[in-house]
Parts: sequence; C-alpha cells; structure tokens
Amino acid sequence: MTKRAPPSFVLCLRTAGFRASLVSRKIYRALPDPDARRRGLLRVVDESGEDYLFPEGLFVAIDLPRTVARAFARAG
Repeated sequence: MTKRAPPSFVLCLRTAGFRASLVSRKIYRALPDPDARRRGLLRVVDESGEDYLFPEGLFVAIDLPRTVARAFARAG
C-alpha cells in the first residue's frame, strides 16, 4: 500500500489575467503534477472547484497546521 502525500496548499499572490479563476491573497489546494511543474505550471483547484494549470509564479507554497490542512481538505 502506498502512502498518500499530504495536501499541498498555496497562496495566490496575483491573478495576472486569471481574475475569473483566482482571487489574490486566497489559499488554494495544489495537486501533485510533476509534468506540469517541469513546465513551470502548478495544478490548482480554482474558484470553479475544478483543477487547472496556472503559472507557478502566481503562487507561493505555504505550510498549514495539520488541523487547518485537514479542514481545508475536507471542505473540497
């Protein structure tokens, strides 16, 4: 059995042309996508609740306390 990676969270620093999909200063869940990362992209669950690729430079990775990360993960 493989162990699942803990959810990753990012803070949106700017929307840069993605204002319909992202909100500045909002925390988003980032999904693992090594191929996208190699191309400078990040797979993020956006305002629609779906995951899309966005330029990695729009975000900064953040560490959340375990209880907060679980609450975010349960919320969607």
